[in-house]
Amino acid sequence: MAYETLLLDRDANVAIITLNRPKVLNALNAALLRELDEALQSLAADVSVRAIVLRGAGGKAFAAGADIGELADAGFAAGEELSGRVQRIFDRMETLGKPIIACIDGYALGGGCELAMACTIRLANQAAKLGQPEIKLGLLPGYGGSQRLPRLVGRGAALKMLLTGAMVDAAEAYRIGLVDEVVQGDSDVLLAHTRDLAKSVAAMPPLAVAAILESVRIGADMSLDDALALESRIFGRLCGTADKREGTRAFLEKRPATWIGR
Repeated sequence: MAYETLLLDRDANVAIITLNRPKVLNALNAALLRELDEALQSLAADVSVRAIVLRGAGGKAFAAGADIGELADAGFAAGEELSGRVQRIFDRMETLGKPIIACIDGYALGGGCELAMACTIRLANQAAKLGQPEIKLGLLPGYGGSQRLPRLVGRGAALKMLLTGAMVDAAEAYRIGLVDEVVQGDSDVLLAHTRDLAKSVAAMPPLAVAAILESVRIGADMSLDDALALESRIFGRLCGTADKREGTRAFLEKRPATWIGR
């Protein structure tokens, strides 16, 4: 389907979502968030899509944050509703069952940084700048940033960013664990590298990919004993699949496996 604020492309079994509001640095307004949610639901239902790349148009920003014009007049009820609505969209990203790789070129600030943190893996180039400047508006991050950031970088590093509103460059973001790789090159180089990573993940058995995402996400909030029990249940579930039978036979027969997602 056609979108007004997004571009949706395919590269074999990799979908590429481009936030397409470059004149406002891909700020996350209501229309973009609604269309992003629609696109995610469509891709979740498409069994031919096995990985997703998320990027921003224009070469200057992944997403520069929320649309402040829409936010300025929000009172208590509207603010709480907005926060909850966007949190549900970002939660859907984490529970989609398919990896989403953020391709961060330029600014990822406020809601844009929160959007990147909801992705499975974050790649950036040396031009990237990340931050949570909401405190400078008399706010805290409302799209999950005050919760995901400490889980990614630790409490102290998160509080330093949250309480100062300061941006970090790509090297510092990598050092503290906010991004997973820094790619040396321009927008095209970064996108090509991100596509290659997405393709390598998309070539893996989709049930095992979804199971790994589930086990890591749920197990992170459990005690070790409970998390190990969860791992055993998911391992057993995969042992009953056609893909597991194909994978083990292909290994023993020294041939490439053909995954069917069952």
